[in-house]
Amino acid sequence: MNKRTFIKLSSAMIADPVISPLFAWTTGDKLKNWAGNLEYSTERLYLANSLKQVQEFVKKQSNLKVLGTRHCFNNIADSTHHLLALKSMDEVVALDPEAHAVTVDAGMNYGQLCPYLHRKGFALHNLASLPHISIAGSCSTATHGSGDKNGNLATAVSALEIVTAAGEVVKLSRQENGETFRGAVVGLGALGVITKVTLDIQPTFMVRQYVYENLPLSQLKDHFEAIVSSAYSVSLFTDWQKQRLNEVWIKSRIEEGRAFEVNAEFFGAKRATKNLHPIAELSAENCTEQMGVPGPWYERLPHFRMGFTPSAGKELQSEYFVPRQHAIEAILAVERLRDQISPHLMISEIRTIAADDFWLSPCYKQPCVAVHFTWKQDWPAVRKLLPIVEKELASFKARPHWGKLFTMSPAQLKSIYEKLPEFTQLAKKYDPQGKFRNEFLNTNIFSS
Repeated sequence: MNKRTFIKLSSAMIADPVISPLFAWTTGDKLKNWAGNLEYSTERLYLANSLKQVQEFVKKQSNLKVLGTRHCFNNIADSTHHLLALKSMDEVVALDPEAHAVTVDAGMNYGQLCPYLHRKGFALHNLASLPHISIAGSCSTATHGSGDKNGNLATAVSALEIVTAAGEVVKLSRQENGETFRGAVVGLGALGVITKVTLDIQPTFMVRQYVYENLPLSQLKDHFEAIVSSAYSVSLFTDWQKQRLNEVWIKSRIEEGRAFEVNAEFFGAKRATKNLHPIAELSAENCTEQMGVPGPWYERLPHFRMGFTPSAGKELQSEYFVPRQHAIEAILAVERLRDQISPHLMISEIRTIAADDFWLSPCYKQPCVAVHFTWKQDWPAVRKLLPIVEKELASFKARPHWGKLFTMSPAQLKSIYEKLPEFTQLAKKYDPQGKFRNEFLNTNIFSS
């Protein structure tokens, strides 16, 4: 369903004070996720445009899930009963310059919020590769950007407003709710419907982006810490071939005394002479500006430009987080699988993320290195590969990205998430009958 059709149908529906179903088949297609690899299990999609409508809808249903920008590659947001969309709830609720905080509706995405913040003189600390993803969904799955000192997107959250299974509104904050708040932020949609999010903000800043090509793997082994800490955000792209990293994307914050030192070479890699796509064969037209051209934070921290909403991508994605101290061992373990991986891979990305204290975050109490895989859209082949990759990373207690493809067993997940028992109890407190559960949650979180 394209955006224009979605908005047109939704607008007609909003005129009715009672929320009515928005049927996905009106365009002739089943509702699918962004990549097109997942077909949702229900055609009953509802749109709410107010907190009251959310409350009324939740109270009436026995089971539902919230559908965001559909960028998850697995069935974490799927439902066999009802899907609830908050697409039209996408306003800035409040900007508090003194508290350095902004509160937004849960339907807002980063592409909408960031230019607004910049115009007001503020910024977020980090952004993901794509700016088109929803704020609430990204934080609920601990989606991340990059940077030694940068936590994932959820670490900016200072307060949440949630509609629970009973239709009641609960407000949780970092300042007042301590451990409950830390359990709820990366909540995987299990606690209720997030309707508002409050984020930390800081003064706006400028960034320069440089790209270097063909970094020898031997240099990464010998100088990993220096490479990944060389700038505000560093991303390493590789196809795992030829003992090298294809591209190094360096995002340098422009500030007094901390600029990245630009040279023709960077640990053996050569500075690019033109803008590049992470997959070198593809056009860089939709990528954020490189070549050291200064620009606002929100036009440099993502890899892809906000002005170009990606069409449904024929790809699959997986990602694994390993403790920072095992970075090189884990990278080399994956590299040894290069001949098995490469025929099915588009590109891999390696990034660092700071530790946080959210119970179900992959970076809970440990700084991490994330190894990301963008696969060709061949699920049978990828499904056979993932257990092989996971076996290689098992000794490092790798944690998968919740919204991407993995095959780890529930027992494995329980062994690497020490706060999982407390999380299940928290979820039962707000949703005692399992109204917000689905196959993904029942299997991976709530199975005995």
